[in-house]
Amino acid sequence: MSVTEDATRLIIAVVDDDPKILESLEDLLESADHAVRSFTSATALLESGCLEKIDCLISDIGMPVMDGFELVRIAHATRPTLPIILISGHRHILNGLPPVLGGHYRALKKPFDGQALLTAVSDGLRTGG
Repeated sequence: MSVTEDATRLIIAVVDDDPKILESLEDLLESADHAVRSFTSATALLESGCLEKIDCLISDIGMPVMDGFELVRIAHATRPTLPIILISGHRHILNGLPPVLGGHYRALKKPFDGQALLTAVSDGLRTGG
């Protein structure tokens, strides 16, 4: 059973070092009736203790200190079936995703269509990663 705010709202964690992206994604996900936890760094998410309580993770790849790849490795070790969506503005990064991620993620290139993200979230939640 997923840990949720109430019986119907799934919790989506969004990690991006760009506050405008965080705000935009929070608005989009809340419009689809998800509860959102926003973090400006991977470290902030991990230090929050929220990883065990979320239903889906959306993370930018290119961030200072700890990038999205390292966050995925840690999240996957803790929660192997957690749905993860990686986002990046650089196509070459998405084309070279490391095999260590094991296919337990989806990737979208910025800018992306909001509906594409909502579909990726729904698919991930339905299939468990």
